Amino acid sequence: MEQKELRRICREVSDIARRVGRHIWRLRQAGGVTIESKGRHDFVTQLDKMSERMLVAELEQVVPAAGFIAEENTRTGRGAHLDWIVDPIDGTTNFIHAQPPFAISVALMEDGVVTVGVIYEMSRDELFAATLGGGASLDGEPIRVSETRLDSALVATGFPYSDFSRMEQYMPALRDTMRETAGVRRLGSAATDMAYVACGRYEAFFEYDLKPYDVAAGCLLVTEAGGVLTDFKGGNDYIFGREMVASNAACADDFRKLILPHFA
Repeated sequence: MEQKELRRICREVSDIARRVGRHIWRLRQAGGVTIESKGRHDFVTQLDKMSERMLVAELEQVVPAAGFIAEENTRTGRGAHLDWIVDPIDGTTNFIHAQPPFAISVALMEDGVVTVGVIYEMSRDELFAATLGGGASLDGEPIRVSETRLDSALVATGFPYSDFSRMEQYMPALRDTMRETAGVRRLGSAATDMAYVACGRYEAFFEYDLKPYDVAAGCLLVTEAGGVLTDFKGGNDYIFGREMVASNAACADDFRKLILPHFA
């Protein structure tokens, strides 16, 4: 698609994500949530499902030809060339406890390439958006990754909560990150972590057992803001490959040298 069309889609998706997110957050603030378990330590609420139904209904009108990759499977079926990748609430455990952050994440993928990415963090009412080749923004203002080097970097990660198969690799990686950087944070929302790398609040992020709807929008935000992405093998299978290293350009080489050997 041409940049003009991508910008139109991005504006419409941004409006949808903010409107749905504000509604869902008001409902959460008004009362409790009904919780179901999808697996060990993997929860879903009635508001996750409501959020996804609302998003899907409106996104279908924005690009009718697109299929869906949606976390709660309220709509299934891939498109011939276009797919929406939707996480209705990234950080559900946080959301259950009313503990920020938690975010809506929406990406549009065309022939395997993410062309639009929107992340709306509900608790701070912040809207991150990007289009392929058009840059990244926070509430309409351009954003860039920081220029901070690794020894002064603040790094985000996600602690394993159900898949502990790589703990013998993860814990040494976490230990070395603690030693070689200014600090490590675990917010509980990968989409928000990546948005924060894009706007310079964090310098880097790594995690495994990630799903496409966790990271697709964030991947575009990071690269359009000047950041660098890789999987744990140093390749580019980070949207569907379930593992991610994201960083600014200033510490990218050093951070990869720190992290990747642990997962070789």
